[in-house]
Amino acid sequence: MKLIDPILQFQHELKLIRRTIHSHPELSYEEYKTSDLVAQKLTEWGIPIIRGLGGTGVVGVITHGTSKRSVGLRADMDALPLQELNQFPHKSVIPGKMHACGHDGHTTMLLGAAHYLSKHKNFDGTVYVIFQPAEEGAGGAKKMMDDGLFEQFPMEAVFGMHNWPGSPAGTMGAVVGPMMASSNEFELVIQGKGSHAAQPHLSIDPIMVAVQIAQSWQTIVSRNKNPLDAGVLSITQIHSGSATNIVPDSASVIGTVRTFTNETLDLIESRMLEIAQHTANAFGASVEFAFKRNYPPLINHEVETLFALEVMENIVGESGVLKKIEPTMGSEDFAFMLQEIPGCYVFIGNGDGTHRTSGHGLGPCNLHNPSYDFNDELLPIGASYWVRLAEQFLAKPPLRKS
Repeated sequence: MKLIDPILQFQHELKLIRRTIHSHPELSYEEYKTSDLVAQKLTEWGIPIIRGLGGTGVVGVITHGTSKRSVGLRADMDALPLQELNQFPHKSVIPGKMHACGHDGHTTMLLGAAHYLSKHKNFDGTVYVIFQPAEEGAGGAKKMMDDGLFEQFPMEAVFGMHNWPGSPAGTMGAVVGPMMASSNEFELVIQGKGSHAAQPHLSIDPIMVAVQIAQSWQTIVSRNKNPLDAGVLSITQIHSGSATNIVPDSASVIGTVRTFTNETLDLIESRMLEIAQHTANAFGASVEFAFKRNYPPLINHEVETLFALEVMENIVGESGVLKKIEPTMGSEDFAFMLQEIPGCYVFIGNGDGTHRTSGHGLGPCNLHNPSYDFNDELLPIGASYWVRLAEQFLAKPPLRKS
């Protein structure tokens, strides 16, 4: 690996910052102490800051030279509503909240890059370091954009990064095109007619309608959707009834749909409604169907992704770049940013969990798991990547013609 020596020398302080953030997790739009810490560090290092975009967002502006060119680097700050099982010294001190997705590490890696860039300034132009709130399902990226992120800080491209458990620690990768899926949720309410369970012929049983619809919905993925287009339709909740001797009046079916394209998403949504309506009609019931599109698919832009892969190779070597990583049906609100301007989102391997020593929980070191912990060995790797990405982006001719 070709890591930056001053960042390696700064690694101990980065580790302390990361563990401080881990110990004090804050949920979406509640990242007050985290954003205060970020703002304090950036100010301490002489970096001008703007606060308040997206509520608790922080943007640092690192400028050097005379060039008008600029690039954005983004990290997320929020934690999850999860009780941590780990017992090591830097465990969460807030009951029911923990950094189970590594946003503490993402924030710290970008702080490490900001510290180096502010001191050495081996670039000509502007680097915007974007610390975003509320990635975990609350759309903080969109909120920052709605508050004028790209108007107030115009940038040629924006880049993001997420740790990835299971991939060898420090390996990196990205793919051109779909990298993560859209995130969507649905709720179907079936209105039937209740009766005594001993007289089912007097009812319109919403539970049986729910079962029929749930089974039929699975044929959308297997029989309506092109097999070459990825799509997931998962029913995660069915609610109905209050007693063993009552056929209830209504039932609800709730779940999620994930796709890599809006065309596939349109197909799945329309077929879900058609199947639900016609099935309910056949039983004499009625339905109300709500479909909410939360995050769009995350689509990496080709030019910026190929550039990012080159930078990765310079940092972790050719063998450390996973050029054929598998896209995931998980979602990320960085997708909103990539809809607005070009950019690329990359994964950095978090290892298999063996970096956790005494005090870790018994579960796996997977994302959104109460035994998860970010691997501190990634801090100088991620920070070095951010620095070289910014320096080389601003040193090269523009990747896109104006």
